[in-house]
Amino acid sequence: MMRFSLICIGRMKAGADKELFDRYMDRARKSGRALGITDVGLSEMQESRAQRAEDRKADEARAILASFPAGGKLVVLDENGKNLTSPAFSGRLEKWKDDGAPDIVFAIGGADGHGQEVLARADLKLALGAMTWPHQIARILLAEQIYRAITIQSGHPYHQIGRASCRERV
Repeated sequence: MMRFSLICIGRMKAGADKELFDRYMDRARKSGRALGITDVGLSEMQESRAQRAEDRKADEARAILASFPAGGKLVVLDENGKNLTSPAFSGRLEKWKDDGAPDIVFAIGGADGHGQEVLARADLKLALGAMTWPHQIARILLAEQIYRAITIQSGHPYHQIGRASCRERV
């Protein structure tokens, strides 16, 4: 049994972006049950009001780590992180599940990025490619990749269907 949690600095506003994010989160919750994933949750934290970027990052890092569950694995979205394929990402999550990790927490930092405390604690620093994405889109991409990882683990054809359509368009 394991839980996935997204911890995000800032709130997502209502609209099409939030609806798409919620759709992938719901799909991940429903599909994950068969694999022993008991929840895929979201925690939104307030952005720091500190004047200096380093102070904001440190405040936000403390908030993220204060809510981090004991024994969990921490995946930090970071522009300097690893670029993993979807199957490799899925494999990493599955290995942690098989190793008995009770929680996997995915952290998306504030506008200034993550503080050093969070980066130092990370079990995986993950990039969503070389491009920079707005936080709303990064959340959607992460939620979709979590759902995709679950479908890969369960043998659902979602991953292959998506790959075929992308190849045909190129």
